[in-house]
Amino acid sequence: MEEDTDFRIRFSSLCFITDHVGFHGTIKSSPSDFVVIEIDEQGQLVNKASDEHVYKVHKVLPEPNNLAKKPKLDLQNVSFEERSNQEVKTSAGCLDDDQNYEPASEKADTIKDGILRGEKEHLDVFGSLLDEKTNELLNQYAGDIKEKWNSKTELIGPSPEFSLGRILDKNQRATLHSAVRQKFPFLITVGKNSEIVVKPNLECKELCHLVSEEEAFGFFKYLDARKENSKFTFKSDTDKEHRKAVHHFVNKKFGNLVETKSFPELNYSADNPNVVITVRFREKAHKHKKRSLHECPERKVIHTAFTLRKENLEMFEAVGFLAIKLGVIPSDFSYAGLKDKKAITYQAMVVRKVTPERLKNIEKELEKKRMNILNIRSVDDSLRLGQLKGNHFDIVIRNLKNQINDSTNLRERILEAIENVKNKGFVNYYGPQRFGMGRKVHTDQIGLALLKSEMVKAVKLFLTPEDSDDPVNRAKKYFLQTDDAKGTFSLMPEFKVRERALLESLHRFGMTEEGCVQAWFSFPHSMRIFYVHAYSSKIWNEAASYRLATYGSRVVEGDLVCLEEDVDDEHLRSSKVHLVTEEDESANTYAIHQVVLPVLGYNIQYPKNKVGQWYQEVLSRDGLQTCRFKIPPLKLNVPGCYRKILKHPHNLSYQLIEDADIDVKKDGSHIDEATLSLLISFDLDASCYATVCLREIMKHDF
Repeated sequence: MEEDTDFRIRFSSLCFITDHVGFHGTIKSSPSDFVVIEIDEQGQLVNKASDEHVYKVHKVLPEPNNLAKKPKLDLQNVSFEERSNQEVKTSAGCLDDDQNYEPASEKADTIKDGILRGEKEHLDVFGSLLDEKTNELLNQYAGDIKEKWNSKTELIGPSPEFSLGRILDKNQRATLHSAVRQKFPFLITVGKNSEIVVKPNLECKELCHLVSEEEAFGFFKYLDARKENSKFTFKSDTDKEHRKAVHHFVNKKFGNLVETKSFPELNYSADNPNVVITVRFREKAHKHKKRSLHECPERKVIHTAFTLRKENLEMFEAVGFLAIKLGVIPSDFSYAGLKDKKAITYQAMVVRKVTPERLKNIEKELEKKRMNILNIRSVDDSLRLGQLKGNHFDIVIRNLKNQINDSTNLRERILEAIENVKNKGFVNYYGPQRFGMGRKVHTDQIGLALLKSEMVKAVKLFLTPEDSDDPVNRAKKYFLQTDDAKGTFSLMPEFKVRERALLESLHRFGMTEEGCVQAWFSFPHSMRIFYVHAYSSKIWNEAASYRLATYGSRVVEGDLVCLEEDVDDEHLRSSKVHLVTEEDESANTYAIHQVVLPVLGYNIQYPKNKVGQWYQEVLSRDGLQTCRFKIPPLKLNVPGCYRKILKHPHNLSYQLIEDADIDVKKDGSHIDEATLSLLISFDLDASCYATVCLREIMKHDF
């Protein structure tokens, strides 16, 4: 394929820092030949259990068939259909942050208890804070307003008001405000110098023209309760224009408080094209929320840490599957780094708004997708990219043989190569997996389009099909031919979570520049910025090759060097970098392993020599001469950093062995028993690539 050839040319043009001959071999014959284990900031392998930190799940709840079914009475998180026979609790009730599941036989009693508790709470509030006459007049006023609405009679003149009198205690006022809005969602309350005045809720009346009265009332009860991490779901709807009208109403009136999204029902099909609109509070809506006396004490969002083991699975696909099973969104997951697809990988992750018990419940379902979760425990916060010390690799290289026309003993060549790289290091290139090796469109191309604010082009690049004839690529081909996001969504397999999220947004917002901006927001921030970083990585690789070809291993005037030894590349900022002077060069003050090159961004300096000039020429070539590496529409800021040209493997060990002694899992292939294989293990710093280290050892491009 032409694109693969282009990719091979790009990587075969990269430099080597060592001068040994090397050898040939095959990596990743099977996922078990390439094991990657993250090393946390404390230097521990994340696949090892820690008795101090692992959360012990003492009680495993029954595993639900589907997370959208059989929730306990949590009326802030259920659909309209589930609420139709239930009374919404007042905001005075304390609700769990996490859904729990119970046998269906217990559900009716739970609902009945909830109704009785809700009614009793209303009676308690009104009975304790209002006298009997005022309470009676309030009910009469509410009945009059409702009767006029039902009779379609238009109110003439200013809306009628009803005063509940003055309530001096602030907490009691807050409780009464909420009680009125929960009991009569078609009314609103306003405060005037300790006095509470009740008025018709005209926005509720307007919504009643779009949806049923029960839905409208449920929505306004949901708004008043403001329970963090809760959601409200309208009835399923097949009418696209009607759904647009509901979206428009909610976003126009309450867009600063909530956000809306459309989702197909679980049994969505051409015969059953039902779609539901889900409303969810924006995170900022809770930061300055006033709390009433009876509300639960504000708690921190739940964070659950775990180690994810996956086999032959792309990381974003794994996150998407986890999100579906846990009923959260991909951006609720955080991780320290990306991992290979064709490998067995172990990495730390943290998910928000999910308890350890709930995570434990889905273990068996994950095994079907070649995933496992270990070391489940509660933590205080999310992870951030780069929050790791490095990675440990256990790799099998098969089918070892000499380079062409090399008659030297193979074992000697292998020993020479490993020792050479162990002592001298390797060029710290970003690996081919960073760019989507073997695909028609590479991730750096999407990143360049985003940096140039070419949003439609970036979307089309992302959805470019490969040549293979499978459901995913047939769906992508259909989209590029038609721009029909809705039709493509129905064709796209469910496991393609990113593609489906993008298509759902495109269907909602359209294939305009602005619509594509909104569509990119269906991806979490870490995924959006991944593409921009891919472009920066490509330019860094080219810069490193140019630097070594131009100046070799000498440190010359105008180079940038790192003044500290133990600083990670991802955290290496300008204050840690020194510009080499003429005197430094003459005195041989610095060595090549200290030289760094900038990774593109708005807060970096360029070398003051031919390499700096090269950067400017490349930016002009790509149309980025005025780029500030900030993309405001996508809320992306790229400060940049510095990356060392050379790196060394740590704790390197190896063993030569005949394949007959190895558990070979290569499907459908016979392996010659006389063939040698190399078992090699080593640690690399964060953001270093094992395939790049192996390339230096073997002098062979994969």
